[in-house]
Amino acid sequence: MAKWIIDPAHSEVQFKVKHLVISTVTGSFNKFEGSAESATDDFDGASINFSIDVDSIDTNQPQRDGHLKAADFFDVAAFPHITFASTSFTKKSGSDYSLKGNLTIKGVTKPAELAVEFGGLGKDMQGNVKAGFDISGVVNRREFGMVFNAPTDTGGLMLGEDIKLVISVQLAKQATATTAA
Repeated sequence: MAKWIIDPAHSEVQFKVKHLVISTVTGSFNKFEGSAESATDDFDGASINFSIDVDSIDTNQPQRDGHLKAADFFDVAAFPHITFASTSFTKKSGSDYSLKGNLTIKGVTKPAELAVEFGGLGKDMQGNVKAGFDISGVVNRREFGMVFNAPTDTGGLMLGEDIKLVISVQLAKQATATTAA
């Protein structure tokens, strides 16, 4: 069983949400970690765990970031991490996979399914084996207790409920320990 960890220098976690339901705002989380264990190089059946430091949220607007960290949204003081633990990672066809698991946001755990494109394996300049993945999906923020949605002057909604996830991950294969006989 090979163990892999996220290479944060070559990975990113982004989200997109509709603002006034007419345009899209993009944000990211700058601190996260995760790992995978796989018996095969194609990762079919791999076990995957992921954790995001919510305090690292960045929408390029400090005032908005502060509001997102408050109780209306993520409530960072009480719930500092978003976590994901896979229940299955299944190859559909070619480089397309389905990643299912339990997503926990703001203390609420719900099943989630994400689409994954496996970019393949490669070696970096030091000879370390890397694997690349592009992950996408949609979660409804209200299902996780983020119900803030002040109406606009025209009576419309300020924020969309669906949050699009756009994640690019590079994993680094860990050396296996050998025991002396």
